[in-house]
Amino acid sequence: MIPPGMAQPLSDPDVQLLAALSAGLMAAYIDPAQDPWAGSPFAWIKTRPSRQVGAIGEQLVAGWCAARGLDVVRTGDSEADRVINGKRVEIKFSMLWASGEYVFQQIRDQRYDYALLLGLSPFSASCWVVPKAVLLEQSSKPGLTPQHGGRAGRDTWWLRFPARSPVEWLAPYGGSLAAAYQRLVAM
Repeated sequence: MIPPGMAQPLSDPDVQLLAALSAGLMAAYIDPAQDPWAGSPFAWIKTRPSRQVGAIGEQLVAGWCAARGLDVVRTGDSEADRVINGKRVEIKFSMLWASGEYVFQQIRDQRYDYALLLGLSPFSASCWVVPKAVLLEQSSKPGLTPQHGGRAGRDTWWLRFPARSPVEWLAPYGGSLAAAYQRLVAM
């Protein structure tokens, strides 16, 4: 029994009743067309400061890979995020922008073998595992542009494309989580 004046946990029948009433009222106040993240299991990530979002993406990828039986460890340096099945992997994470695009930022020429690009939409996920050499062939890659310094900038890139129609050159490197997993196993 909880002492009077103490907060009731979600297991309490009255709190459950309030939660059910709240869920029923939500439809009258939240328009999914205006908030596509409403009810998404990933919506909470959007509430975090941007400096945390990348770390959350790395943790999601590491947890997913480990749960799928892949060997995952930290690199011990800032040149790559994880070592997955013996390969150095830089993890780039994007949540669907209001424009309907995925935007993977801060792509650099560092010491990694592959870039893993995880894109989350409210109720779906996309993933690509791209060899670094392919990713950094900037001159001919649609969607890949300098992030700083205008067209003259060449040290930091971003990759942006509509989530519903990824750039064609990414097709061999995944798209679905299942396809990305197969790439991880094969690398």
